[in-house]
Amino acid sequence: MWRRAKEIIGHALRGIFMGAADVVPGVSGGTVALLLGIYARLIDTVRAAVSVLGALLRCRWSEAWDQLRHLDWWFGVPLGLGIVGAIGALASVIDDLLANQPEAMAGLFFGLVAASVVVAWKMLEKPSVGLVFVALAVGGLFFWLLGLQSGPVDNPTVLVLFGSGIVAACAMLLPGISGAFILLMLGVYPAAIAAVDDWVWADLGALAVGATVGLTLFSNLIGKVMLGWPNLTLATMVGLLMGSLRVLWPWPNGVGVMSRHAEEVIHGTGLDWPSAADLWLPTLLAIGAAYVVLTLSQRTSMK
Repeated sequence: MWRRAKEIIGHALRGIFMGAADVVPGVSGGTVALLLGIYARLIDTVRAAVSVLGALLRCRWSEAWDQLRHLDWWFGVPLGLGIVGAIGALASVIDDLLANQPEAMAGLFFGLVAASVVVAWKMLEKPSVGLVFVALAVGGLFFWLLGLQSGPVDNPTVLVLFGSGIVAACAMLLPGISGAFILLMLGVYPAAIAAVDDWVWADLGALAVGATVGLTLFSNLIGKVMLGWPNLTLATMVGLLMGSLRVLWPWPNGVGVMSRHAEEVIHGTGLDWPSAADLWLPTLLAIGAAYVVLTLSQRTSMK
């Protein structure tokens, strides 16, 4: 009994970490899942849930019921509650921190993602020169793409939020691609944060339905790709992680957050070098975050 309770609490905490990451532009919940060793299980659970949804839509009740009974409930439910709870609880807090302390927060997340590159590369079964080229090419392309930042969309329609939810949900499953940053690039991040913080149900519903559609369309594809080409997929993810470091470079404007408040728009894709006085705190936080990630990864691999 205690072992089951400990397992549920552990999955809920993992969900909280993933949800907190998904709120931050530049940090992916998929990255956290990869670091915590639950990425493959997450993809399998999402694919199984999508199969249930497909059976229900085709009115195959017995098939849906059979699939429901075989879902990984002890994993999926606490993880999902942790993700949703963290997003709801932290949206306003993280929005304020990113707006008021962008350099410090960016340093923290930069260290996390930089260490994630090392961890992900170690997962390759057969590293090669070709995979190094793939990682560098993907990283360079993604680095360039992250420089294309949209301005905020004033009062986005329900249809726009629905479409944004589809794209963001796809990004959430991939380490290195942040769903929040996709929303930022589309110009709807301020509206999404406001919807969560102020409980704007119409906007929340549009985002949620879009996210469900995105997961439905994308989860099977990524599962098949990972099964057929695991090393190539992982090398691509390493490249995505490296490219995402652009938006996490602390200077001059941190994580590139566009605050929900129009007067506090921050552009974070420009690259600069800080003065000595502004260097130490983000650097210390980056080193600390990297140490935590590498230590956690080492302990996970020893189990």
